[in-house]
Amino acid sequence: MLYETNLNQKLEKEEYKEKLEPLKAKMERLALRVREEKLPVIILFEGFGAAGKGSMISKLIDNLDPRGFSVHTIAKPTETELRMPPMWRYWNTIPQYGQISVMDRSWYRDVSVDSVDDFERTDVIEQGLEDIRCFERQLVDGGYLLIKFFLQISKAEQKKRFEKLEESSFTKWRVTKEDWRHNREYEKHLKAFDEMIESTSVSYAPWTVVEATDKRYAFYKVLSHVVERLEQALDDKQHGGVDKQPVVPKDFALVKTPLLSEIDLKRSAEEAQYKRELKRYQKRLGELHSELYLRKIPMVIAYEGWDAAGKGGNIKRVTKALDPRGYEVVPIAAPTKIELEHHYLWRFWGNLPKSGHITIFDRSWYGRVMVERIEGFCTEEDWKHAYREINEFEQYLYEHGMLVMKFWLHIDKDEQLKRFQKRQNTPEKRWKITEEDFRNREKWDQYEIAVNEMLQKTNTENCPWFIIESNDKRYARLKAMKKIVEYVEHQLKIL
Repeated sequence: MLYETNLNQKLEKEEYKEKLEPLKAKMERLALRVREEKLPVIILFEGFGAAGKGSMISKLIDNLDPRGFSVHTIAKPTETELRMPPMWRYWNTIPQYGQISVMDRSWYRDVSVDSVDDFERTDVIEQGLEDIRCFERQLVDGGYLLIKFFLQISKAEQKKRFEKLEESSFTKWRVTKEDWRHNREYEKHLKAFDEMIESTSVSYAPWTVVEATDKRYAFYKVLSHVVERLEQALDDKQHGGVDKQPVVPKDFALVKTPLLSEIDLKRSAEEAQYKRELKRYQKRLGELHSELYLRKIPMVIAYEGWDAAGKGGNIKRVTKALDPRGYEVVPIAAPTKIELEHHYLWRFWGNLPKSGHITIFDRSWYGRVMVERIEGFCTEEDWKHAYREINEFEQYLYEHGMLVMKFWLHIDKDEQLKRFQKRQNTPEKRWKITEEDFRNREKWDQYEIAVNEMLQKTNTENCPWFIIESNDKRYARLKAMKKIVEYVEHQLKIL
């Protein structure tokens, strides 16, 4: 693709002025519609050093309301970013609905410039490209418009621009030894960029190569393409949006899970056994937490279950075994206004643990296929796509060194009613019970169908579900502790 680009494209000054003014006016109007119609937009720029990304971005945002956009410059990852999964910092840059994010370099840096500089293996680069394709598909399915530009100049043109920058004391600092090395290795970078574009230019997120030798021609091409894409996206949104990408089956190693109706809820633990075994498991978990910290392995534990199933008490026994400096409990309630204006996974990415730490989610991303499904907070298309998106999310975390395990705390309908009534009759616990709990109870059968499907479709070998029989709270706490210990011990042996 890049090898075939005609870099001699040019636009004369008068023609440029004549074409540009109406285009800029149209861009201003479209930016206003983006805010009004809550369309989230990402415009990213990649390209050769000195190709003009910075000046291109400055011109593009020149006439826009600064409240409607943000600009992100992607440099090498910071120390904090290196302690998180690679895509974490990019999820944190995605705009809320109705906003535009403009990116000077992006998630492609890791599979292009940095991959050449660091001599990354082919399999590592391929995995990085697959991660990007997955990320972009999830964004577009979530309603985002993604516009990707690659600014290309020749080796000779790049050399000329470097030399010009070095002539002035005000711009000399912008050219580094690394830049000159990249110029000497131009062909190597050209090949890496070409493979990157070919691998990730798809119908829902195509690349536009911009011949950037003539700056007027380059900016006109960028602006006209942005206007065209915005017009199309806004028109599609007014007519019901763009269909999501087909749910293509993907090979996740699923583990067969019993139906909730098959679970024996008569299991229990005597008080003496409970105290003895809880102390033993907590001691061992504390030791494992130290090993996770020393080996810089992060971990996520997600708790789901029926209302009043005992998630809070269960989590409390787990955290008692952990160093308080190395864990966080994240309670997930109904999304806030700002969370509702982002992709549904965004708020969970922001709460992931850094290396060596544990995050416990009290409810999680599985709300998408349970409460949001049952209560109609998302479309059927949304929650059906979510099974694959959730598996991809969890598998990505696991592949980048994070342990992931999930609990479903199971009780029967009679036990739930008993606990609801106890909460109502206990003043210090009355805050735990709401009218919504009783409304959810009326939909028990619908939730059971949804939970069974969720367990069947997202119980993977690497990120497993554990059903915890919770009619007896002591038994439930012991089993959860035991499963955490066994899972971590197993993972520490194979990692």
